[in-house]
Amino acid sequence: MVLEAPGRPLVERRRPPRMPGDGEVRVAVSACGVCRTDLHLVDGELPDTRCPVVPGHEIVGTVLDAGAGVDIARGTRVGIPWLGWSCGECADCLAGRENLCDRARFTGYQLDGGFADEVVADARFVFPLPAAFDDLHAAPLMCAGLIGYRSLVKAGDAHRLGIYGFGAAAHIVAQVARWQGREVYALTRPGDTPAQDFARAHGACWAGSSDESPPVPLDAALLFAPVGALLPRALAAVRKGGIVVCGGIHMSDIPSFPYALLWGERRVCSVANLTRADARAFLEIAPRVPVRTSPVAYPLAEANRALDDLRNGRLHGAAVLLP
Repeated sequence: MVLEAPGRPLVERRRPPRMPGDGEVRVAVSACGVCRTDLHLVDGELPDTRCPVVPGHEIVGTVLDAGAGVDIARGTRVGIPWLGWSCGECADCLAGRENLCDRARFTGYQLDGGFADEVVADARFVFPLPAAFDDLHAAPLMCAGLIGYRSLVKAGDAHRLGIYGFGAAAHIVAQVARWQGREVYALTRPGDTPAQDFARAHGACWAGSSDESPPVPLDAALLFAPVGALLPRALAAVRKGGIVVCGGIHMSDIPSFPYALLWGERRVCSVANLTRADARAFLEIAPRVPVRTSPVAYPLAEANRALDDLRNGRLHGAAVLLP
């Protein structure tokens, strides 16, 4: 399923298979999650989109072939995430910040992704998957899980954790947070009682609307909803010394707000992409929790319907395409 121009529906195309080059693997896709970043891409909210491009970066599949220099055996089940390539030479890469590499390329954005029956990927950015998760349930781990985990790490040792926007990433990170002994407070779209029920089912001790104040001061807040107006609200809900972590790749403009909301050594930070270290750490933790994802399966040919359900807030959990 190909994006031929931003703002247009995806179209089904048949292409000849591409054989892997040196350092690459060719993977038969068995499942691919649908991320909000895919929606931003399709809706033209990401800059410099390379079209035509195959979206999708929550990929689960089996290695079919490997190029020279790859020690991943045929038949290995792997996951392929958003970060698809980095230079390995710049100051950020050498310091373990490959997620900030200026030359980085991303799966389903600059590199063809997993809304397809096959994909070719750099073997350095391919990860063996825990056997505890079948293909359908493993797919959301590869971005919703990874970005949620990196956001949680940025929150430090915060005990009272607010989560704004309770979708794919939130329902995973809430389980990890509860396993770590934290309290989770979920804030959803006003009136979205199904999302609030969903949040309570995944460990939230309180769930309400984003225009409400949580019942206690928060130590940290994670913003997964791409709504800039939520940032001042989150700052108002966070105690002195707390942090607000913006977990999305795109957010609408943040309105001006009084300095008093930031004063008291409150902090705001973003999460940019992920690193291979994040993937290894999260995939080791996920079976121990154990994380239970809530996928909603769609046939690959119905990718546009999955995107539309996500766009209009009809999904609780994570959409997953099955070829």
